[in-house]
Amino acid sequence: MSAPVTTSVTRHVDPSQSSEMLAWVQAGTSLAERFDGFLGSGWVRPSEDSSEWHMLYRFASSEALAVWEASPQRAWWLEAAQGRIEATRVERRTGIEGWFDEPAAVEALSAAPSAPPRWKQMVVIFLVFFPLSLASNYVVSQTIADLALPLRVLISVLVMTPLMTYLFLPWITRKMSWWLHASR
Repeated sequence: MSAPVTTSVTRHVDPSQSSEMLAWVQAGTSLAERFDGFLGSGWVRPSEDSSEWHMLYRFASSEALAVWEASPQRAWWLEAAQGRIEATRVERRTGIEGWFDEPAAVEALSAAPSAPPRWKQMVVIFLVFFPLSLASNYVVSQTIADLALPLRVLISVLVMTPLMTYLFLPWITRKMSWWLHASR
C-alpha cells in the first residue's frame, strides 16, 4: 500500500455563483467521505470576490484515491458542475517531496512531476539538518543549559523550524537540484 496522497485542484467559477459552488463542494465532500481511505478535504479562496477556488482532498493511499476518482459518484458530482466550474490545475503530493519540486515544472491539468527517490530526499534534508542541529545544540548548551530539557528543546525547535522551512531547505534543494532530478 502506498503513502497518503493529497490532491490539490484549482477551479474557477463565476463569483456570483459562490453559494452554488459551496453547495457543490460540500456535496463532493459528502460523497468522498463514504469511500475507504478518505482522510479529509478543504477549500480556500484568495478573496471573497475571487473566481479561483483551491480544493484539497486526501486519501490514505494512491489506490484508495484511484477508487474515488474512478467512481460513478465522483463522475456524477463532476458532471453536476459541467459548464459552470473549470478545473485549471491539478497537483498530487505524498509525503515531503513538495520540497523537491521545481515550482515552474507543474503545468495545468498535469500530475505533479515525479519526486526524487526518498533516499535522495533524506540525504538532502540530512545535509542541512545535521549541521543546523549541531549548531543549535551548541548554542543551547552555551546559553540556556540551565533550563529544563523540554523548554530547551522547544526553543531550539522554534528557531530551527523556520530556518529549515524558509531558508535552508529551499537553498539546499536549489543547490542539489542537479543531483535530485538526475536521470534514474
